[in-house]
Amino acid sequence: MAPFRTSLPRRRFLALAATLPAIAALPARAQSWPAKPVHIVVPFAPGGSGDITSRLVGKHMEEKTGQSFVIENKPGANGIVGALAVKGAAPDGHTLMLATTSTNAANIHMYKNPGYDPERDFQVVGVIGSSGAFLIVPAESRFKSLADLIAHARANPGKLNSGYFNASSQVPAAVLAERAGVSWQAVAYKAIGNAWTDLYAGTIDFMFVDLTASRGQVVANKARALAISLPERSPLYPDVPTLGESYPGFVSTGFLAIAVPKAVPEEIKQRLNGLINEAVFSPTIHKRLVEEFALTPRKLDLAQCAQQDREERAKWADYVKIAKIEPQ
Repeated sequence: MAPFRTSLPRRRFLALAATLPAIAALPARAQSWPAKPVHIVVPFAPGGSGDITSRLVGKHMEEKTGQSFVIENKPGANGIVGALAVKGAAPDGHTLMLATTSTNAANIHMYKNPGYDPERDFQVVGVIGSSGAFLIVPAESRFKSLADLIAHARANPGKLNSGYFNASSQVPAAVLAERAGVSWQAVAYKAIGNAWTDLYAGTIDFMFVDLTASRGQVVANKARALAISLPERSPLYPDVPTLGESYPGFVSTGFLAIAVPKAVPEEIKQRLNGLINEAVFSPTIHKRLVEEFALTPRKLDLAQCAQQDREERAKWADYVKIAKIEPQ
């Protein structure tokens, strides 16, 4: 009977011993990360708000870790191409994704099968900031106000062209048409640069562009902002009326964040969360995000990041419904 009495504790001991290397590896895994260059996949072309802010945050994390953070632009299909690339990457924390309104909130409502589920496949590990968009026309446009634009659209159904290159530019234009009872043609672009070129060439008449990406054009007086999609006028642009002033309750806001594949180890997610929060609230970057890019930075832990992600999806489900955009 003696061997029987001692065999169970011995099995437990052996089982425990087998787990020790894995337990010991947990802090070591976080300490060794990043062990090689980290790629931040930006699912849109260079020049947009996500590209600009990803470079700022990436540079900060590079300085703090001593490892390279490489921006990798993978535009296409409203951010789906980039999202799928990150979904298929090794979950070791060396491939990150710029998570946007398109990738994490709108696409799941605008496409029947985008090939990924933002909640199942990814986890947001830090929020860069939230913001709204301008309704932009060229500086020499005949339209001097939102009322001018709507009056022309009403008198010329379907004659105006609205450009878009992501959900944040497509959906507000469709919502505005529904709210105003007018129609225009929606023209899709793969990259924001091509949309700007056609706007100035007169191929399209207007487009919605987030504040970060459009600020330079507005400040340089190359473009005119007819309205802003925030709940209140921006202190940076006090003369630009909100959409809600003409159409009560009309607000369209989005966000920029950093996400990783869901299977990335928890300790690496925590490390990234700390680095991103540190970056966006460092004095230099915070000042640029707020004063230059009109973003509202947020310091959120992982649970709060997940909660915001869910709230954004619910909000954009409503936007897409109001816009009457049928899933592709």
